[in-house]
Amino acid sequence: MAKKAELHIDGEIIELPVITGTENETAIDISRLRAETGVITLDKGFKNTGSTQSGITFLDGEKGILRYRGYAIEELAEESSFLEVAFLLIYGELPTSEDLAAFEKEISEHTLVHEDVRSILDGFPSKAHPMGVLSSLVSSLTAFYPKSLDPNRSVEEINGTIIRSIAKLPTLAAWSFKNRMRQPVIYPDNSLGYCENFIRMMFSLPTLNYEVNPVVASALNKLLILHADHEQNCSASTVRIVGSSHASLYASVSAGIAALWGPLHGGANQAVIEMLEQIKDDGGDVDKYVAKAKDRSDSFRLMGFGHRVYKSFDPRATIIKKAADEVLGQLGVEDPVLDIAKKLEQVALNDEYFKVKGLYPNVDFYSGIIYRAIGIPTDMFTVMFALGRLPGWIAQWKEMRENGEPIGRPRQIYTGATERKYVPIEKR
Repeated sequence: MAKKAELHIDGEIIELPVITGTENETAIDISRLRAETGVITLDKGFKNTGSTQSGITFLDGEKGILRYRGYAIEELAEESSFLEVAFLLIYGELPTSEDLAAFEKEISEHTLVHEDVRSILDGFPSKAHPMGVLSSLVSSLTAFYPKSLDPNRSVEEINGTIIRSIAKLPTLAAWSFKNRMRQPVIYPDNSLGYCENFIRMMFSLPTLNYEVNPVVASALNKLLILHADHEQNCSASTVRIVGSSHASLYASVSAGIAALWGPLHGGANQAVIEMLEQIKDDGGDVDKYVAKAKDRSDSFRLMGFGHRVYKSFDPRATIIKKAADEVLGQLGVEDPVLDIAKKLEQVALNDEYFKVKGLYPNVDFYSGIIYRAIGIPTDMFTVMFALGRLPGWIAQWKEMRENGEPIGRPRQIYTGATERKYVPIEKR
C-alpha cells in the first residue's frame, strides 16, 4: 500500500503522497496542494523542498557520501579522467573505450571559438572580474550558434551544443584570465589532453614554449572531477530554472556561472586564501587565530573548514589532500601563506575541538592551496570551479528538458500593503 501523509487544516484532512527515492530518501509530494486547498508551503531558501526527482548525483551529508550516477566519488577521482566523468554525468553511463575516444575527438574538434569573440573580450577592461567576462562570453555563444535558441531542436543538435560547451569553456576561461593579465590569448593545442590544453592556454606566451607539469595536470583533473556536480545546489538549481523557460544551454550555463560567482557559493576557496593572507599580514601567529576561531564571542571564522552539507567529513577533501601534497612537493613552492595553511591543517586534524565540531579541512581549503601553488590568482578560483561544474550543469539542464518539467515558478506569501487608492502627486 502506498504511503500517505496527512495534513490537517481548517478542520479538513488532506492526504498527500509520500515518495521514496532509490537511496530511501523520503519526500511528501505537495504538487497538488495549492490546486486542492489554496494553501502553499513556505520554505525560505528551499532548504527542505525537493524541486525535482533526479538520477544524477546522490549526496548524504550525514554519512559523507557523494556518488555520480551511483559511482563513488573516491573511485572516479582515482581511476577516471574528467571527460570520462563528464560523459557519465551527461549520458548516464560510463563510456566504453570507443565511446570515450569519439567523445574526446568531438571535443578536440570544437575548442576554437569564433574570432569575433576576441572583439568582445577586448571590450572588457583588465580589471573586469574573470567570472563576469566568462559569463558574458558564454552567453555570447548564442549569437554564433543561433540554432541553439530553438527549443524544439533534434537530439543531434542538442548534443552538438553540449559538445561545443565542453570544448569551448576552457578556451573562454583561459582567455578571461589572459584579459585580466593583459597578455595575448593563446589558441588551443588539440594534440594535448583536456586539462593539459587548458593549463597551456593559461600560462603559455607566444614567446614561451610552455611545458605542462604532469603532476599539476593530474591534480587539476581530480579537482574538476570533484567539482563536476553537487546535487541541487544554488548554481545547478539556477541552470534548471532558467532552462525550464526553454532558454538555450548557453544562456542557462551563463546564469549558472553568475550564481556560482557569489561568495556564498563558488567563492569559498578564494575566501580561504584571503583568510590565510590576513593571518600572514598579522604576523603569521596561527595559534592566535585558532584561539579566535574557538572563541564564540569573536567574529573571526576559519574558512575552508567544515561544510554546510557534510556533517561528518567532506569525502572530496581526503582525495584532494593527497593531490595538494603532491603538487607542493613537486613544485617546491616557498610561500609563507601556504606554510600557514599547512599549520592550520595540522591543528584541524589533531585538535580535539575541531574533531568534535567537525571542522575538518574541506575541498575548498585544499583546492585554494593547489591553485595558489600553481600560480592562479584568487579571483580566477571561481572560474576554475565553473570549469569543473560544467558537466553537472549540462546534465541537470538535459535531465530537466528530457523529463518535460514545467517552467519554474515559486510562490510567495505577500506581506506588503493591502489595496489602497491612488493619490495624485499634487495632493501628496
